[in-house]
Order: sequence, then structure tokens, then C-alpha cells
Amino acid sequence: MADDFENMETPAEDAGQISEDDWAAAMAEQVVSNGAAATAQPADIFPSFSAPSGQGGIMNELDMILDIPVQITVELGRTKITIKNLLQLAHGSVVELDAMAGEPMDVLVNGTLIAQGEVVVVNDKFGIRLTDIITPSERMRKLNR
Repeated sequence: MADDFENMETPAEDAGQISEDDWAAAMAEQVVSNGAAATAQPADIFPSFSAPSGQGGIMNELDMILDIPVQITVELGRTKITIKNLLQLAHGSVVELDAMAGEPMDVLVNGTLIAQGEVVVVNDKFGIRLTDIITPSERMRKLNR
């Protein structure tokens, strides 16, 4: 019975949603076109939980929090305007942001900056490629300012 569900296509897949294979192909194509290494290496700032470490209980502890949802926000830029100017906005109005074209975008998890990245487009869907991960020590330094 479980095999029947695994082999079924969902309505979202039928509607042309992007599969993980599409993203993987797009990322591989970009790596080849940039002349970079064939595989991206994960950031080495977080401990690896897959390697045996003698702490058998740590995976059990992590299992308790792995399904907690978090909100990821990618911030293009910010601006401040007066209420008068806000009320004058109409369809087609342009609002100037403080970010420059080509600057990396901030990636926030529950409002906390954790990375920066660049926009990628795959099959008319936007995504973000992480280019810089903020280390925990850098986050602490920013909080102390």
C-alpha cells in the first residue's frame, strides 16, 4: 500500500512544479559554466551529525526539533517613505530600495541573518544560492554592537 503512494504523482507535480532534479540540473549547469569544481562543498562551520562521534544521544535530541517549522526570508532591500508618499503609490509605481543591483541578498531565519546569497531562476521560479554563511561568532558580534 505504501508503494502505491510513493509512485503516485501529486497534482502539484502534474501542474509543472519544479522537481529537485530540475534544481540539481540547473546547479550542475551553472557549476560547469563557471568552470568551478564539479561539486559544491558544504560550509564547514556546523558539526557533522552523520559521523560517529561517541555521542549516540545527540541524534535523538535533534530528532525532537527537526520538524519545527522556521520562516526563511530573503530580503531584497529596504526603504523608508512618508505616509503621504505611501498613499500616492499606484499600479506601476517604483519604490527605490537601499540595495544596489548585484549586491548579495540577506537570508534571514526567524528574523536573524544567517547567510547571504544571489538569485537564481529555474523554470521561471526564483531561488537563492547561498554565497556566504554567517558563523555563530559573527552573529554574536553583531548582537553586541
